[in-house]
Amino acid sequence: MKNVLVIGSTGQIGSELTMKIRRMIPEGNVVAGFIKGAEPKGELLESGPSAEADVCNGEQLLDVVKKYKIDTIYNLAALLSAVAERKPQLAWHIQIDGLMNILEIARENGCAVFTPSSIGSFGPETPRQNTPQDTIQRPRSMYGCTKVATELLSDYYFHKYGVDTRSVRFPGLISNVTLPGGGTTDYAVEIYYAAVKGEEFVCPIAPGTFMDMMYMPDALKAAVDIMNADPSRLVHRNSFNIASMSFDPEILRAKITEHIPGFKMRYEVDPVRQAIAESWPDKMDDSCAREEWDWKPSYDLEGMTVDMIDALRKKLL
Repeated sequence: MKNVLVIGSTGQIGSELTMKIRRMIPEGNVVAGFIKGAEPKGELLESGPSAEADVCNGEQLLDVVKKYKIDTIYNLAALLSAVAERKPQLAWHIQIDGLMNILEIARENGCAVFTPSSIGSFGPETPRQNTPQDTIQRPRSMYGCTKVATELLSDYYFHKYGVDTRSVRFPGLISNVTLPGGGTTDYAVEIYYAAVKGEEFVCPIAPGTFMDMMYMPDALKAAVDIMNADPSRLVHRNSFNIASMSFDPEILRAKITEHIPGFKMRYEVDPVRQAIAESWPDKMDDSCAREEWDWKPSYDLEGMTVDMIDALRKKLL
């Protein structure tokens, strides 16, 4: 990677990933791609080039790729799970029609492409414990459908045209920098904000609902490491299970209470998010990622909680 385009650079993942890659390759161009109404600000704007890059506008994307001599595209454009259920046609348009634009541009211009998949690519028939790398994927959400299609299209362009496509299946991501935007696992971020501010948290996910989660620094590391991995070692490409920790709301509440005594939480279960959560794995088996490109997370629940609380106290108080 030398000249990189991060599409969706102002989102939860993109805002942090763009800055991480800029620090890694200061001699290159790391372009912060954005859509109208979501322009970069502050350090993201000032630390490197930015360009309007709407995945649904192929001509615009091609102009950016050629102008900056892009060799690697991080495609982070997506509607998250709960939002995608409310706007299924738009979700498909952004996540699949947009991906086709990117893959065609990559094919014609020799770009590598990272388009993340998700635990949402699995469904209720998928084994919930130690979910295998290769297993049944029959999601019942539009978000999940687009993620399965993303994996298949990315593999197709690799096998058919030799496009260097790679990706990971992200679990729920927890960050102290940028708030998420409508995902089923968002509660695991919002709960920390409420705790640090001394507020009662209203949890939309029922107790006993386990889901894979990951702290953002590990997610960013995975996104970079998979693109830098030796291609001769990769048996899989689209998409690798990666895992770090699995918990339900009660376990997370108890862990936070160890550090913020008196923290209160009650439940108002959102039926849409709950149904999605119940169709996802409790814990994925990420042994293939560990074997093929040496994946290993750095944070567990305790380490993440300490870091989250410390960061949010500095940010909010």
